[in-house]
Amino acid sequence: GHFALAPALFGLAFTVLGLVFIVLLNDYVDRDVDALKRAMFPSTSKKTIADGIVSANTLLVVGCIGGSLGLASAFVGERVVGRPGLGLGAALGMVVFAAYSLPPVRLNYRGGGELLEAFGIGALLPWFNAYLQAGITRPSALVLLPGVTLWAFASALASGLSDEESDRRGGKRTFTTSLGNAAVRRSVTVTLLVGAVLVALAPVALDFGAGARGARIPVWVTVPPAALLLLSLPRLVAAGRTAVTNAFAAQSVYKGLLHQACWRASLLLAALLGLHAVLPSR
Repeated sequence: GHFALAPALFGLAFTVLGLVFIVLLNDYVDRDVDALKRAMFPSTSKKTIADGIVSANTLLVVGCIGGSLGLASAFVGERVVGRPGLGLGAALGMVVFAAYSLPPVRLNYRGGGELLEAFGIGALLPWFNAYLQAGITRPSALVLLPGVTLWAFASALASGLSDEESDRRGGKRTFTTSLGNAAVRRSVTVTLLVGAVLVALAPVALDFGAGARGARIPVWVTVPPAALLLLSLPRLVAAGRTAVTNAFAAQSVYKGLLHQACWRASLLLAALLGLHAVLPSR
């Protein structure tokens, strides 16, 4: 029923710096596979290291600085806002981020990168920010995270489409290299659909759940975002028909529509959830 600026700023700092950490270090670790793709498909979009945009050492240093500052922001936020365990939670989050690309886990090379990305973006970061803002570990809004995590998973699945052949040749195992382009596109559609249903039905799930704290979430918060995403599916499926292997321009259009659908639904969900939080309770 309230909004505090300091927790939001500390949460934003950790989120942005954590993403700087994983994105830059992922480019650093992927430099060999990126160079392979550049050799195989010279006309595709530029690669950070392979095309000399930024040096490998610079990416490594800036990525590590981002991760360190992100951790520092969490420990400072723990003291300033009064959130016990926040720094430890941030450290565990950084371990999850690092497991995406860095040895010895390197799930992005072993078939689990998309799952880890979905968990980090769809569940871990929202949960971290919810604890910062609310000060409780199990607010009622956590019931929304399964659906939102599936939306993040759909985005993660689609991210491998444009790297199918170079990833396969470079020894990188993803859902796309394992299942193929067509199966991944079908999976994206199903994942978005199931995620939308879970978001729409979140108030029902909350009624049957136990242990969550906070105001009940009404259907007018969850149904419009789910409907907005469902309305985008026909256009997305139509664009997907041409996003076949190595059709890079069509894949770009397809992923752009996918991201728009997820972002718009997520932003509407956040806006309605915020509106519900500040409306007088009846």
